[in-house]
Amino acid sequence: MATSGRKKSTTGVTAARRPEVRLPPLVPWDGDGLKPDGDYDGVRFDGTDLTDASGRGARFMDCALDGCALDRAELARARFIDAVLTGVRGVGTDLAEASLRDVEVVDARLGGVQLHGAVLERVVVRGGKIDYLNLRKARLKDVVFEGCVLSEPDFGDAHLVRVEFRDCVLKRADFSSARMESVDLRAVAELDIARGVDRLAGAVISPVQLMELAPAFAAQIGVRVEA
Repeated sequence: MATSGRKKSTTGVTAARRPEVRLPPLVPWDGDGLKPDGDYDGVRFDGTDLTDASGRGARFMDCALDGCALDRAELARARFIDAVLTGVRGVGTDLAEASLRDVEVVDARLGGVQLHGAVLERVVVRGGKIDYLNLRKARLKDVVFEGCVLSEPDFGDAHLVRVEFRDCVLKRADFSSARMESVDLRAVAELDIARGVDRLAGAVISPVQLMELAPAFAAQIGVRVEA
């Protein structure tokens, strides 16, 4: 499992290491749903309906999930290692305290995903839209959000290290009590922070974004701006 090396930009921000997932030949999944603490190795879930499935604590290694329905799927404390999730969809997917390492999530359509307390390392979320993403108290290291729409994501109390937001939309984001190290927000297409603008220490923004956030910064320190 090889990953690309880290690069440092002229601003001193260390770039995130992206996963380079190379899946082996996979076996089509022909089972019925999931099992708690199940072990899924080298499996392809192709259009599988995992609605209300119970896979708490399950391990998915060298796996692909293509076009799967994940409505209300219980995957708390599940582990995804060297996995690709493409076109997954669903509302209320429970991934609380899950672990994602060397994972690609492509063109997902999800709502109300519970990832609080989760650990994400070398993860790319590319394309798609995720509403009400709950990442409270999560740990994100070498994570890239690229070309996606995140509506009302909650990063409260999360720890973000080498996280990049590229060509994506952040609507009503909550960074309350978050901690940031080498977080790159400069390439965000639309940056809308509802709470936690005071927690951007450790992040890099563009001059244009600084002007757009100026009223929020002023309000944070109690400065009134009047003509």
